[in-house]
Amino acid sequence: MAELIVVRHGQASFGAGDAGSYDRLSDLGRRQSEAAGAALRAAGWIPDRLICGTLDRQRETLAGMGFDGAVEEHPGWNEYDFHDLLAVRFGGDVPDPVRGDRKTHFRTLREVILDWQAGGLEGAAETYAGFAGRVAAARAHATDTTAERVLVVSSGGVIGQLVAASLDAPAKQMIALNLQVKNTSMSRFIFSGQRFFLHEFNTTPQFATPEGAELLSYS
Repeated sequence: MAELIVVRHGQASFGAGDAGSYDRLSDLGRRQSEAAGAALRAAGWIPDRLICGTLDRQRETLAGMGFDGAVEEHPGWNEYDFHDLLAVRFGGDVPDPVRGDRKTHFRTLREVILDWQAGGLEGAAETYAGFAGRVAAARAHATDTTAERVLVVSSGGVIGQLVAASLDAPAKQMIALNLQVKNTSMSRFIFSGQRFFLHEFNTTPQFATPEGAELLSYS
């Protein structure tokens, strides 16, 4: 069976006030990207198809991994717009602790995503059903191939959705998985035709040494 590895992008700029400011890798994110590519090469895993979403942090991560080949882009791999969801939740005035305090931010994000999944947040740019549908379309695009090793760079929410769907888990498991996904972690799937199975979730061989462990981040 063929393999699909989906890598979360490297660390971006937590606490940025707008989506454009967040959509750039930090210095740590660039180092994480290089380490992830080196780990795959050390394992002898060289992709024969490269895909990412259309977000800059995803493009930068894939470029930083250092693999040769044409890069395809599919918007289905883009993250849900959490800036928009929070703005809708708070009527456009997101409290400072939600923007800048990690614990408050992620607790609030979990509550907002569960509300979104239940049909709340009317007026958001994207519904949860629309998000789930485009992730499914991105998966179908990536696995409709003769390639044996497909590498995708995406984002935490997409990876959470992809894993939950592959396990036929309840929708609420998406955010539980999302919040576990480390920067540049690797989730591996195997596929053949319509068959699609999770093989590994959120692995980080690049952080297995004491030096590598210093690169670990979740946001």
